Amino acid sequence: MTDVLDDVKSHYGASGLTERLKTALAVFGPDDRRLTPQQLATLDQFHTRGLAATAELSEMAGITPSMSVLDVGSGLGGPARFLAAARGCRVVGVDVSEPFVEAARYLTDRTGQDVQVSFQAASALELPFGEGAFDAALLQHVAMNIADRPRLYSEMRRVLKPGGRFATFDITLLGGEPHYPAPWALTPATSFLLTPEATRAAIEQAGFRAVAWRDDTEVAKAWLADLRANGPPAPNLGVVMGQGFGQALQNLGRNLFEGRLGVVSAVFEAA
Repeated sequence: MTDVLDDVKSHYGASGLTERLKTALAVFGPDDRRLTPQQLATLDQFHTRGLAATAELSEMAGITPSMSVLDVGSGLGGPARFLAAARGCRVVGVDVSEPFVEAARYLTDRTGQDVQVSFQAASALELPFGEGAFDAALLQHVAMNIADRPRLYSEMRRVLKPGGRFATFDITLLGGEPHYPAPWALTPATSFLLTPEATRAAIEQAGFRAVAWRDDTEVAKAWLADLRANGPPAPNLGVVMGQGFGQALQNLGRNLFEGRLGVVSAVFEAA
């Protein structure tokens, strides 16, 4: 298990990430210029469909200004900053990658949201918070790197108040071995995909009740088709993941169009 975690952390290691971001963001002006979450959206939404998926998931979850929200696997902090700006809530992000956490803090300073949004390095399997600490929690394109789903979803349940909302946006396994490298894993060794049915069952067994369940596979295909036709915007996630990201994104498209993988958005309520 430790070896797998080390491999996942290495995949998202992103050496020198903050400096690369500073270089990429020079297109917006000097380093002291205030940026908006929308300006960063092509760079910091580390999941299929980007900002649109985050916005829709927050709407499904009913996030309000009074809520305290946990973003697990927060990456560069894009969803957390968007939630704080669009929904007025307080957000804490956690990520296993220390370079991602450092970069998320830098970008949050650039948007002036460091009072409302914070980040720390932590494992999704050992969340550093007490029971019932949050009103809502988000998990976007994170579970595919985690083998111990029962523990993952039990941790999500533990840190949520009774009646709290757990919103997840995830890649699921439909049929056949996926093509690798993929955006979340170079090889199957760090990829732990479940079918939609198994995903839902694991979440419900952890003490959740389904509130909304939506198959977003076709919408994801349309998004990827648009990328193929028009090319990725700039700056984009290639700044974060390096030159191999283009091939990984192509394989995600192959997997979806060949019916190997699907995409699901769902909201659950903590019992």
